[in-house]
Amino acid sequence: MASPAVSPSTLQLVPIADIHLDRNNPRIRKFLEMYGEEPTAEQFYLALGAAGDEEGDNSATFEKLKNSIQTNGGIIQPIIVNRKGGKYICIEGNTRVALYKKFLAEKVKGAWTHIPALVYEEMPDFQIDSIRLQVHLVGTRQWDPYSKAKYLHSLRNEKNMPLAMMIEFCGGREREITESINAFSDMEMYYRPVVQEGSFDTSRFSGFVELQKPNIKQAIAEAKFTLTDFSTWIRDEKLYPLNTVRLLPRLLKNPKAKEAFLKYDARRASELLEKPPLGKALADADLGQLAHALTQAIYQLPWPEAERLRRDPSGDVAQLLMETLDALRGVLKAGEINK
Repeated sequence: MASPAVSPSTLQLVPIADIHLDRNNPRIRKFLEMYGEEPTAEQFYLALGAAGDEEGDNSATFEKLKNSIQTNGGIIQPIIVNRKGGKYICIEGNTRVALYKKFLAEKVKGAWTHIPALVYEEMPDFQIDSIRLQVHLVGTRQWDPYSKAKYLHSLRNEKNMPLAMMIEFCGGREREITESINAFSDMEMYYRPVVQEGSFDTSRFSGFVELQKPNIKQAIAEAKFTLTDFSTWIRDEKLYPLNTVRLLPRLLKNPKAKEAFLKYDARRASELLEKPPLGKALADADLGQLAHALTQAIYQLPWPEAERLRRDPSGDVAQLLMETLDALRGVLKAGEINK
């Protein structure tokens, strides 16, 4: 099967006044849904991260980019635009375009009337999608998880892009992409109706990703609850931090823990779950010794026991291992940040 034709590009200095921001960018679409089809320039800046982002400190990133462009008198890497029907649509580089427009409007000293751009003529949709996927899902300027999922959901369910093609464009595993798409669907269907208008908090998205893990939905249904109940727990911060979602199978099976969870939250309820007693040797061991012992125990784990853990991820041992994994990730991530 022949590959689709790819539109060639030319490097040009394009008048900034002629460039339109990409309304199909998930971060911008998120704000269009809130403010309508004609958002103000300031609302666009909010969408692009000027006021921070729920998944991280994008306000700092935005300010760093703003200061860098202003100090250097322009950008180093060209933006990418698609000229279609005589209009220039920014496919990659919306934040840089917004900053040029802002500098121009505020009469900041510098040459902001034109911006370096790779200009494509009538770029086909598949090429636009491949650029967005490569730059914003796995590249250095990644969207927040909710925006990624929103775009993947659109590609899969509105454009019917095959999963294999999505994986080819952006890498990753089929399971991760499927979980992200399903998490977006569940969040829109069940969480949005239980929050007040304007209070839809996309930072809760990772809780809905956890919901896709094995046995979580089954445990909720077996305890006679619904995904609307789950969304209410997320809204009311009964499941905080959001990785406590994976405790639900154990919490809902334990009467005392279940009662404490419904009255308080998952963190307090988890204190009522049975924990294996620590022997004196384990209590006195340091982290290195414990890590070595755990690694050896995993290497020596009989195959039938490993299979049992995989088949029953809601079991006590499997849940304790996942809690340990979360704790380790937290320690190592903190170490990276403090370097």
